[in-house]
Amino acid sequence: MQIFKFGGASVKDANGIKNLVEVLQQVGYKDTLVVVSAMGKTTNALEKIVQNYFDEPSELKYSIQEVVKYHNTVLLDLFESDQHAIFNEVKSIFDNLQLFFQHNKSPNYSFVYDQTVSCGELASTKIISAYLNEVGIINQWLDARNCIKTDSYHRDANLDWEATQKNISSQVAQNKLYVTQGFIGSDDNNFTTTLGREGSDYSAAIFAYCLNADSVTIWKDVPGVLNADPRYFENTQLLHQISYREAIELAFYGASVIHPKTLQPLQRKEIPLYVKSFINPKEEGTTVGKSNKIQPDVPCFIVKKELVLIKLSSLDFSFIVEKNISSIFKLLHDHKMKVDVIQNSAISFSVCIEDKYNNFEELRKVLAKKFKVSYNENVSLYTIRHFDENAAKVVETNKTILLRQISRETMQVITKE
Repeated sequence: MQIFKFGGASVKDANGIKNLVEVLQQVGYKDTLVVVSAMGKTTNALEKIVQNYFDEPSELKYSIQEVVKYHNTVLLDLFESDQHAIFNEVKSIFDNLQLFFQHNKSPNYSFVYDQTVSCGELASTKIISAYLNEVGIINQWLDARNCIKTDSYHRDANLDWEATQKNISSQVAQNKLYVTQGFIGSDDNNFTTTLGREGSDYSAAIFAYCLNADSVTIWKDVPGVLNADPRYFENTQLLHQISYREAIELAFYGASVIHPKTLQPLQRKEIPLYVKSFINPKEEGTTVGKSNKIQPDVPCFIVKKELVLIKLSSLDFSFIVEKNISSIFKLLHDHKMKVDVIQNSAISFSVCIEDKYNNFEELRKVLAKKFKVSYNENVSLYTIRHFDENAAKVVETNKTILLRQISRETMQVITKE
C-alpha cells in the first residue's frame, strides 16, 4: 500500500481538488490511502471561531457562516446540483459544531480548539471523497478518529500506538482507495484530539507504519525539499536525496516541509518518504531514505520567527548550576514552552522559546522571583546545517546579532531585525 498526503494548499478550491484527481490518475491509486488536510486557510478561520467563542461571542455566528460559505462555494463548483447528498453531509458538520458551542460546559481552550478545528479536515475529506466517487474513482471515506487513538493532551496529543495499530489493521483493507483526515485523532472518551499544527504529515506516517506501507508521498506546491524557504532566501536549491537522520535534524530545527514527528516511525520500518510537486507529479522530487549523504551537498537554511529570547541572571552573582537549570526547564515545561536554543555561562542562562500558548508573561513573573530576567520578543532564529563562511554572511548581514552558537555541522544565530 502507498500513502499519499495532500496539504491545504493543494485542495484550497475546486481546481485544486480537480488537480488532486489528475495526480491520482497520472501516478495510480490502486491500494492507496490518501490523507488530506483542511482546505486552504480553513484552519486559520476555525481558529478565529474558537477565539470568538471565548472573546467575541457576538461574532461567533458570522465567523461560522463564513466557513460554511467557503465550503459551499467549492461544492457548487464541483457538483452540478445542490441536491447532491454531499451538501447536507458538509452542512451537518457545521450544524454539529454550532450545537457543540450551545451545549459545551468546558472552559478549556485547547479542548474547544480540537473539537472546532477538526471540522476542517472532516469537511475537506467528505468533499474530496464524494467528488472522487462522482468522477468514477471509487473510494471509501475513513474517519481517522476511529483509527488514531491518543491521550487527552489537546492540541498536541500523544499517540497510543498499540490501540492505533489495532484499529488501523482492522479497518483498512488492501487493494482499496481510502480518503481520510490528517491532523486528528480521538481520546479514550472519543473526544477529538489533534496532533499539533502541520500534523497531517504525522498522520500519514502513522498509517504507513501501521500498514507496513511501501512508501509515503507528500504532495506540495514546491518541487520537493529545498535547502531554504524561498520566501526568505534567494537562489534556493532542490535536495534530490537526504537521509532520515538529516531530515529529522532539519525538521527538529524547524524546516516546514516535513513535520518533526513524521520521520521517526518511517525510519523505524525504513519506509521511504517522497516529497513531490502536485503541479508536476511526474518530476522526481526529493527522496528521504537510508542514504548517508545529502545530494547536492549544500548548506541548508531554516528560519523561525516571532520567538522570545530570555536571559536569566542570578540575583546574588552565584553560579547557575545543574539544580538551577533543572528548575528552569521544569518551569518551561509547565508553561508549555518549546525550547529552540539554550546557552549558559557561570552566572547567566539564555533560552530561545516558542510561546505557542501565550504563557510567556505568566512564566516571566515566576522566573522573576528567582532570577534577574531580561528578554527580547519577536526575534528570529536562523539555523544553518553544513554551514560555511558564505552561508554565515547570508544570515548575519544587516541584522543585530543577539546570540550565536556553533557546533561541528550546525550554526545558529538569533537576530533582531
